[in-house]
Amino acid sequence: MGQISIVPIVLAALAFFVVGALWYGVLFGKVWQRAAGLSEEALRGGKPMWLIFLLAFLFEMLIAQVLAHQFAMTGASDRAIWMISIGFGAFVMSPAIGINYLFQRKPGLLFLIDAGHFVVGMAAMGAVFVAFN
Repeated sequence: MGQISIVPIVLAALAFFVVGALWYGVLFGKVWQRAAGLSEEALRGGKPMWLIFLLAFLFEMLIAQVLAHQFAMTGASDRAIWMISIGFGAFVMSPAIGINYLFQRKPGLLFLIDAGHFVVGMAAMGAVFVAFN
């Protein structure tokens, strides 16, 4: 088994976090808000944003750590890193969200926005791991 370094894990999580900031900010922020049925008041209430951001980053660190472990265990090539990263977003995370959204009666547009975020975010993680491979 190969060594796991904390640097690419943190940078991969940061890459995913930046994708999320852009995705739910300038790219799809207002459309996502409408599809999710969230008013401005609802966004201002509830958990503080610093806590949401912190927890999101910690979850992204966990995802990055699992990927790093997978790559270290397999000695994955650059091509395999891309395939695993994007494949995980497209064929594990997105269907899991889809199942949840079906039972929650969420709109298809919300699924497309959120699933797209996971696929692009995982691609960003993959890019970091390729850079350190």
